[in-house]
Amino acid sequence: MDDISVIAALVEHKPGVLFKVSNLFRRRGFNIENITVGPIETSDLARMTITVKGDEATRDQVVKQLRKLIEVVHVEVLKPESLVQRELALIKVKVDSPETRREIMDYTSIFRGRVVDVSPESMIVEITGTPDKMDAFINLMLKYGIIEIARTGVTALTRGKASITTSYPLMLELGE
Repeated sequence: MDDISVIAALVEHKPGVLFKVSNLFRRRGFNIENITVGPIETSDLARMTITVKGDEATRDQVVKQLRKLIEVVHVEVLKPESLVQRELALIKVKVDSPETRREIMDYTSIFRGRVVDVSPESMIVEITGTPDKMDAFINLMLKYGIIEIARTGVTALTRGKASITTSYPLMLELGE
């Protein structure tokens, strides 16, 4: 059975690193479900959150291959039970009547989203949450007619004191 794994990687924050990571996935035939990347508290490193679908062997192979790249300084598989994950989606929906507009606004409120743009024929709604929440909202909007969707992909942190950025310096001290 294929599962979703969330992998966090600290990488050098310089041009070409995202290409090398995505090219590694291409060469090895792994599919990236989604990937987010951004700088962390130190300016020389960035954090990638990579979501992959596959069995445990596939996930382990992805981690092993990532660790071979010089630009990747640390990789961890985030445990689902201690994970806080969020995604942002912008969804443009058709609006053909005031009643439709009101229904979409009600659903948006229930999902704790916000309407970020309104035109006579459409609305853009911003939703933040787990991928399941995104999927549930999108399924509700299908009956109105979705014009366009932009999803950021999952970004995630582990709960509590554990941190990929704090474990990285410790690993250097231990010589790992």
